[in-house]
Amino acid sequence: MRILKTYARLFVDDLDVALPIYQEIVGTPPDLRVGFEAAELAAIGDFLLIAGPPEAVDRYRSTVGPVIVDDLDELLARLTAAGARITGGPHMGPTGRFAYLDHPDGANVEYVEWTSSIRARVLG
Repeated sequence: MRILKTYARLFVDDLDVALPIYQEIVGTPPDLRVGFEAAELAAIGDFLLIAGPPEAVDRYRSTVGPVIVDDLDELLARLTAAGARITGGPHMGPTGRFAYLDHPDGANVEYVEWTSSIRARVLG
């Protein structure tokens, strides 16, 4: 199991307003822009921008990640054996399978295994 990419999760009021500054910083357009439930997400460089009404995004504010992995099942087995607790998922989302885990140190982390097409598009 390998970690392929880790994003800094940033909550913004409006994705269309926020994206130009991150495009300036990163130097490229977003790798991904998708809707998820009532939120809209854009992955650009190592940032994941999240916009949406508070009732749609507030529950994700205390979560770290997403951390992109090559094998979610292996990760779940390894981390639960080490004392982590699955708090959500695994579920299927617009970019692949994902799950939330509480680590023994108190961190709540989102892990995602991208679909092969998303993985090829973002990582080459």
